[in-house]
Amino acid sequence: MPTDVTAFAPATVANVGIGFDILGHTVDAVGDRVRLRRIEEPTVRIRSITGIPGDISLNPHSNTAGRALQAMRGALELSHGFEIDIEKGIPLASGMGGSAASAVAAVVAANALLPNPVHRLRLLMFAMQGEIVASGSAHLDNIAPCLYGGLVLTVGIDQPRVKQIPVPPQVRCVLVRPHMHLGTREARAILKSDVTRSDFVWQTANLAGFISGCYSNDLDMIRDSFNDVIIEPQRQSLIPGFKMVQSGAMTAGALGCSISGAGPAIFAWTVQQHAEAVRAAMVDAFTSHGLQSDSWISSLAAAGARVVPA
Repeated sequence: MPTDVTAFAPATVANVGIGFDILGHTVDAVGDRVRLRRIEEPTVRIRSITGIPGDISLNPHSNTAGRALQAMRGALELSHGFEIDIEKGIPLASGMGGSAASAVAAVVAANALLPNPVHRLRLLMFAMQGEIVASGSAHLDNIAPCLYGGLVLTVGIDQPRVKQIPVPPQVRCVLVRPHMHLGTREARAILKSDVTRSDFVWQTANLAGFISGCYSNDLDMIRDSFNDVIIEPQRQSLIPGFKMVQSGAMTAGALGCSISGAGPAIFAWTVQQHAEAVRAAMVDAFTSHGLQSDSWISSLAAAGARVVPA
């Protein structure tokens, strides 16, 4: 058995506009790496955090990767412990699933060190304990796609059911992150606790149409259903220039454009031939509002977290 393993976990787009807390997909162009060593001491120790700087605790109980490994050790009654080095490729408070990626990479690496690896659903539950550290609540729309790969629907929390949804192969995700921070707790705090019946019906129809379009390779159905009428209208004011970014993406040929997770990153779906034009339009719109940004174009192929060379 190996005693030293490195795992990569990709960034994610949570909600995907119309699937609040239940839909998410990977953006494999960027992610976190976690190097894990098996140690004899029955503890979890974080040795270093490198990469993109951020206010990340070395205390495992306050760190998403550390907490996930603590949950894993406890549930599996492991006699040994783990030492972690985290390389952050995803900025925190970016809407790109940075807290989830570290937790997922940690449990995937730990699983590779076990003589009897556990199935992904158990890893999902361990990683979720880490995500609670960051957001204050249990939700899987970042964790599940990060672990499973591709576009993922998750139903339930205590006994979740995870379904990978096919995406038309010509579709690409354009993800643009403005250089600002927006915490998940802050973005969740502004949400209303009630929804009108008309908005509920509209949103439900859009979610059903979107998933139907993915299964049937119907780009027109995806485009017509790509409209979040509940969460996006409440959160868009937190992101300077959101409407201009969205409008620019749609004019350049996007199928849809919305907030990635809690934001401030914004994502768009588009066919491959329009991807560069959509990215340029989104970046230019942020620039016109005085915000520099980073951007990526990624397929939505089902590649989740995995062990990689050190």
